[in-house]
Amino acid sequence: MNWINIKKDFKANKVLYFMVLPVVLYFIVFSYVPMSGIIMAFEQYSPQKGIFGSTWIGVKNFVDFFNSYYCLRLIKNTFLLSFYDLIFGFPAPIIFALLMNEIRRKKVKKIVQTISYMPYFISITVIAGIIIDFCSSTGAITSIVAKFGGPSSNLLGIPELFRGIFIGTNIWQGVGFNSVIYMAALAGVDQELYEAAAQDGAGRWKQALHVTIPGISNTIIIMLILRLGHLMSVNFEKVILLYSPVTYSTADVISSFVYRKGLLEFNYGYSTAVGLFNSAMNFAILLLANRISKKISETSLF
Repeated sequence: MNWINIKKDFKANKVLYFMVLPVVLYFIVFSYVPMSGIIMAFEQYSPQKGIFGSTWIGVKNFVDFFNSYYCLRLIKNTFLLSFYDLIFGFPAPIIFALLMNEIRRKKVKKIVQTISYMPYFISITVIAGIIIDFCSSTGAITSIVAKFGGPSSNLLGIPELFRGIFIGTNIWQGVGFNSVIYMAALAGVDQELYEAAAQDGAGRWKQALHVTIPGISNTIIIMLILRLGHLMSVNFEKVILLYSPVTYSTADVISSFVYRKGLLEFNYGYSTAVGLFNSAMNFAILLLANRISKKISETSLF
């Protein structure tokens, strides 16, 4: 009976099925097929022998990582960078969208939006080059910091400042683009609610608190759950472009460690094991966040 219903639905919606086919193929080819490489995490992988010919060593790669000097440092750095990005970076586009919603002049609104979107579309390599130049010993940001009593040397060479620079530039890059979804949600808030609130004597601030934010709360919760699903993931391309051995103590994260072990030291099995551990942590956090959200707010991904 189910197959009969599927056939009927396919005949009735052929065009929709063909439209979604490229997306399904994309995920199969680039997401599910590469998952077979997870087997390398349990092997002493050799490119000559291949995945199915390499020596099986069980969980030795995982044990070696957990017993290594770098394990706790990598987990700590990854968590702190992601946690600070969550605390300061997640609310930023929401606040920006709320502020944009208060601008009544369309020209001004479009100009601000265009300017705020631009950093997101610039290559990460160019962005990293700009940050390196601005934070060098003769850079503009370093000069400003020095005038207020801060260090006048290369800021990216100071381990204690790396996290602040990384998070601050992340917010600058993504605040405009990430606000798009919240601005779309704001457009769907019932305007009659604002009129009713105004008649009750609520000003712009109270309208934002009691009408606007509750109106987009479901969107905020869903985006928060998705963000928590990447809590132990950091933009390793940017980290690799900005860090140096001097700042490894605060800048080296799991993904950059996987890059060094896998692509630079050719230790593919070990790096795969570390990457799998990182993915497992993200998946566990996603399930936990979704479950808590479902119980508290009745809003969840699944």
